[in-house]
Amino acid sequence: MQHEVTDVQKLLDKQGYVVTPGWARRPVWQYNRENIAAPSFRIKEWDYYLAGNEHYAVAFTLSDLGYAGLISVSLIDLVERKEHTETILTAMPMGRLGLGRTSDDGNADFRNGRIHLRYTVKPHRRRIQCVFRDFQDGKTLTADLLMKQPEMDSICIATPWKENQKAFYYNQKVNCMPVKGKVNFDGRDYIFDGRKDMAVLDWGRGVWTYDNIWRWGTCSTRLNGVPFGFNLGYGFSDRSSATENVIFYNGRAHKLQEVVFMIGQDDKGNFNYMDPWTISSSDGRFEGIFEPILDRKAKIDMKVIASDQHQVFGHLTGTAVLDDGTELKMRDVIAAIEVVHNRY
Repeated sequence: MQHEVTDVQKLLDKQGYVVTPGWARRPVWQYNRENIAAPSFRIKEWDYYLAGNEHYAVAFTLSDLGYAGLISVSLIDLVERKEHTETILTAMPMGRLGLGRTSDDGNADFRNGRIHLRYTVKPHRRRIQCVFRDFQDGKTLTADLLMKQPEMDSICIATPWKENQKAFYYNQKVNCMPVKGKVNFDGRDYIFDGRKDMAVLDWGRGVWTYDNIWRWGTCSTRLNGVPFGFNLGYGFSDRSSATENVIFYNGRAHKLQEVVFMIGQDDKGNFNYMDPWTISSSDGRFEGIFEPILDRKAKIDMKVIASDQHQVFGHLTGTAVLDDGTELKMRDVIAAIEVVHNRY
């Protein structure tokens, strides 16, 4: 089932249930935090940006996990196949990071002795400014990126969990935003060209169940000069009302059914993340081979709280079919695809 929601409405009713589960091309659900039927330390809110090209990428996270705040920057070099992520943790923010109720209300500002990270949102544009002292080996990272957000479709989803209908996932992905600016680290400028380089926003709000595995793939690029991208995701919340799988082409979303990421395993059942993956959709409209370049991995195990993350950057080659049957050829497009297992 693919239930597209077009009417503007409250996300949650007075009992804390999602009023109308489904997907949308724009954020039609109004995030009414006051109706959440869970303690404030269980509420999770995040604004994540990823900007990149065929040579390098940079990611910024402002995340309020209720009992912990997470402020993170990642710098990924796809040519030298190396990356570094630095994270600042704060205790019990529970809404005090000031993350907005909509993606358009995305102004946020965090600073402490090491980092100053600012998001500024104005009509049709977004800006990220960052100074991160001692990002790596005592060296400072600075960034100033400007993204354009033209009138175009995004992918929004609002879904509960089967085992707890008052747990929910409300998310918007804004792909294919042209990005220009510069990141500087260790004497090198990482330049982003607004004529060809792009960024994605992952904006999320929710209350999750304790143990979850999600899979997410994202791409924002150009095919023959035309903006092209995709969002693929599954395994997280009850997707019986809708998937978040979509192709973006020239500003329009083309909806897909189910997708699956097929990853090779070793004799012990562990995934071989750096081997080629196969990606396939149930409707036959998205088929590809993903050749990994780099695995940005992180693992935390504090027994009750645990996280095992693999965000893999690589080249994807295959086909994507639009709603009108037009077949697009993808050849070595840069994508980031992740598998994350969280217990918290």
